[in-house]
Amino acid sequence: MSESTPPTDPRDYRPPPSALTGRVILVTGASGGLGGALARECARLGARVILSGRNLKRLETVYDAIAADSSALPFIAPLDLERADSSAYADLAAAVRREFGRLDGLAHVAALLGERSPIEHYDVVSWVRVMHVNVNATFILTQTLLPLLRESQDGSVVFTTSSVSNRGRAYWGAYAVSKFAVEGLMQVLADETDTTTAVRVNSVNPGRMRTAMRATAYPGEDPSTVPAPEAALAVYSYLLGPESRGITGQRFDAQ
Repeated sequence: MSESTPPTDPRDYRPPPSALTGRVILVTGASGGLGGALARECARLGARVILSGRNLKRLETVYDAIAADSSALPFIAPLDLERADSSAYADLAAAVRREFGRLDGLAHVAALLGERSPIEHYDVVSWVRVMHVNVNATFILTQTLLPLLRESQDGSVVFTTSSVSNRGRAYWGAYAVSKFAVEGLMQVLADETDTTTAVRVNSVNPGRMRTAMRATAYPGEDPSTVPAPEAALAVYSYLLGPESRGITGQRFDAQ
């Protein structure tokens, strides 16, 4: 258990070095900007991190970075959310159960941006891809891993949302709609698990970040004017750790 005082605002959370010691945390999109940063931070705070993503080489790069800086070696669990079938999800859950026997944290970071275009002209195939990865696959993975989260004495699920998920914005198409759906999934699951399990469920809007997705969405933006992903990590660390015990069904802004 951490010895620091829980913050009034999770954005002000300053975790002690042992904040996540002994916890098993799976991060999706762990090969990307935010996912990779979060995976490294969880390992720095003592967690055994399960790195999940579709690009094995990038996952191995994150693995090597963690291994060079932490005694808690990560575990690689590749999963292509766009193409995975039911057996792929089952195999991932079986591997986690064999290796760890439980899951203390699930951080959903992986997502597709899709097109920036009006609904009238939005490509149907692109729409379906974004909705599948951002909503359907997120639901399936959560459902598959819930039995492992129930094995934890303090399970935490953290969904990643967006500033376009609480008020629709023109030309954000499937991405915005998918994040509305993720907010709904968070709220429903939080209500279902609130009084029957030790699992808590929340969402985080990371805000502006210097990532490849951001560069695609705003190609004319000077990346030096945008915060690095590390600026969003305090809220994630707080929600994945024991100090946020009892907090569920809430949306947090990370910046």
